Amino acid sequence: MYRKVYVDVILKQDKTGATRPLRIIWEDGRVYEIERLLYICRAASLKVGGCGMRYTVQICGKETYIFEEEGRWFVEAK
Repeated sequence: MYRKVYVDVILKQDKTGATRPLRIIWEDGRVYEIERLLYICRAASLKVGGCGMRYTVQICGKETYIFEEEGRWFVEAK
């Protein structure tokens, strides 16, 4: 079972307006470094619902998704 968890995200925005997430701050305060940004596309979360920009990222050596939905960021948590 998955749940939608809203998280704080540290971002870098360049002069063209392109946004790149750098770190995720989990609800208990743990910080996870985004090692690689692999892909960005508009997509829906099939596990928890919601739609927006889906960022495919690598965190702790594993590929996962983070979503930006109307200015808020969420992850699909187990």
